[in-house]
Amino acid sequence: MATPLAPAEVQPRSKEKGKWWALVFLALAQFMVVLDGTIVNLALPRLQVEMGISDSTRSWVVTAYALALGAFLLLGGRIADFWGRKRTFILAAAGFAAASLLGGIAQQPWELIGARALQGLFAALLAPAALALLTVSFPGGKERGTAFAIFGSISGVGAAVGVLLGGFLTDYVSWRWCFFINVPIAVVALLGVGRRVSESRAGGSTRYDWPGVVLAALGLGSLVFGFTNAEHGWGAPEAWGFILAGVVLMVLFVVVEKKVQHPLLPLRVATERNRAAAFCASFLAGAVLIGGILFINYYIQIVLGFAPFIAGIASLPMTVVLIVTAGIVARNLPVLGAKIPSAVGPVFMAAAMLWLTQVTADGNYAVTMLPALILLGIGLGMVFVPMQNLALFGVDKDDAGVASALVNASQQIGGSLGIALFSTIAAAVTAAAGGTQLAALSAGYSAVFLWAAGLAILAAPIALLLIDISRTTFSGAASSDAPAVHL
Repeated sequence: MATPLAPAEVQPRSKEKGKWWALVFLALAQFMVVLDGTIVNLALPRLQVEMGISDSTRSWVVTAYALALGAFLLLGGRIADFWGRKRTFILAAAGFAAASLLGGIAQQPWELIGARALQGLFAALLAPAALALLTVSFPGGKERGTAFAIFGSISGVGAAVGVLLGGFLTDYVSWRWCFFINVPIAVVALLGVGRRVSESRAGGSTRYDWPGVVLAALGLGSLVFGFTNAEHGWGAPEAWGFILAGVVLMVLFVVVEKKVQHPLLPLRVATERNRAAAFCASFLAGAVLIGGILFINYYIQIVLGFAPFIAGIASLPMTVVLIVTAGIVARNLPVLGAKIPSAVGPVFMAAAMLWLTQVTADGNYAVTMLPALILLGIGLGMVFVPMQNLALFGVDKDDAGVASALVNASQQIGGSLGIALFSTIAAAVTAAAGGTQLAALSAGYSAVFLWAAGLAILAAPIALLLIDISRTTFSGAASSDAPAVHL
């Protein structure tokens, strides 16, 4: 007869299993946040007609979400640290579901735009809380690399799946389901985290740095708003004016954070060289991923003539390759270290964008697009795995939420810059190009991809110069007091 397991033997196995279930629900929440950044894009034309939204107002359906998310991410991270990460996650997931429901049933443009702003606000709470909970659930050891590889790849997967799902729902159901789909996802994540994850919060003082809160919200919000408006031209006051104001406000924010006793963003979080590399990589990857995918889909739909859902399917190879690459990199990082994939990944991303500069009006998907999508998936998989890990390298548990917020804010602002920069370039080149309309559009997209390649390759020297962690750091268990990163 088999000997029954003693309680002491059962408890570790149960705890181990619960930890991986926690990863599932936390990754699901991150997927939802990233998904909502792109899922509405393909629905905009049909949504605009049905809701009677003007051309000048249409962009606010996207901008309202990005603006609220970017403006309040740092505050969201601190709320999670002080109030409790699990409690914040549950509130944010419930709020995100409610805001999504309001968006789905909206009858007036202002209702829809307001719902998108609420989604962004709750996402600013949800994203840092999820990553902070993951940090304390996997404080170190070999499992952390696997957990962060899965979580990190979600950023690329969510953006790509958002396009696919948005096209499918718009074509075959209704654009309103681009909002309704979030409700069951949020509920599952909320219930799962409620059952599987323990509460954690910062110790010591929980005083909020209100001057820092105001400066960060206004500064980040101004940057996102300015970059978004730059789509219509960098010379407009609502573009350069808000960008300039954002830069000034963020400089003042840094000055304040140096002086206050309990800063919103302790500068030690952002200035440590390995974390700084991760934040820079997040910024550049956000610009290339979010901005690049937008113009890849423009080319596939407008020039090649694919329907929205088919265009989404056409982008799937990148998603599949990204997931596979992330798994391979995670398993081999203890041997490779963080520097090699962080430096080589941007080379693959740049190669993908350079391949796409060949786009023409009579291009072929299999020749022009498919190889680039595969290269892009490889590059993003190599970058995202170490990026999420390095962003929380050596961060004290009390600062896990704000560090998580900073990596999300970097990607969000990078994405806003990418879309704005690429839209301006595409418009200028298209207007100056001769030939047919499709040929002119292709010339504009080609110029965009060339600039995207330039942004991508910048991450390589940053990784080589800043990342300075020995490989042996990633082969042992981490301290439970100061979670080191297993890469």
